[in-house]
This record gives sequence, C-alpha cells and structure tokens, in this order.
Amino acid sequence: QVQLVESGGGSVQAGGSLRLSCAASGYIYSRACMAWFRQAPGKEREGVARITSDTGTTYLHDSVKGRFTISQDKAKNTLYLEMDSLKPEDTAMYYCAATPLYGGSCRTWTFDYWGRGTQVTVSS
Repeated sequence: QVQLVESGGGSVQAGGSLRLSCAASGYIYSRACMAWFRQAPGKEREGVARITSDTGTTYLHDSVKGRFTISQDKAKNTLYLEMDSLKPEDTAMYYCAATPLYGGSCRTWTFDYWGRGTQVTVSS
C-alpha cells in the first residue's frame, strides 16, 4: 500500500504562487508514475501534470504549461507542484496520485493510489 498526503494549498491572489507537496509513504515502487490532478466545483477531475519517477520525464497539461512545474525529491519520497502566475480558473481541490510503472514511460491517467487533496483558491 502507498499513502499519499498533500500539503501546501491555500488562498492567493491572481498572479501569486503556491508550492504543493505530496509525501509518499508505505511501499515505494522502484518505478512509478506520479501525478497531480485537480477538480473544480461542478467540473470533472482533470490531470494537470505527471512525472515518471526513474527518468524524471514530465508532462504538463496545456492549460498550465509555462506556469506550473512538477518535480520530485526521491530521497524524501516527495512530489511537488510549483504553481506560478496563478489564475482564478486554477481554483480547485488538488490531488496527488501514484501508480506502479512496469514498462515504458508514464502515459496513463489511471492511478491506483490517491491522496485526500489540498484546496487551492485564487482570487481576482
């Protein structure tokens, strides 16, 4: 089992920055796909960023490219999402997710393990 705990959410004004963290514990897979999702009220959950744990290869959704950065600290088993130039439309609950990777690179949006989320609110 893998436990994921997010932190770092909060309320900021448009143009501000936040850094989300996701601490992983329990069984740590040698290769994993890790990601950040978000869900705004009344909307479906969407994947915004993902990373392949062993190669560091990243993917960012078009809506956050140039503003968000996904990274990891493998020594601390922690995933990060650096969010800059925040917009009101970034307001959502942000979730960390992980799934083991047995071949190739991370191309999935289907994940086995989820955190409980951290709220990000951006005011105009």
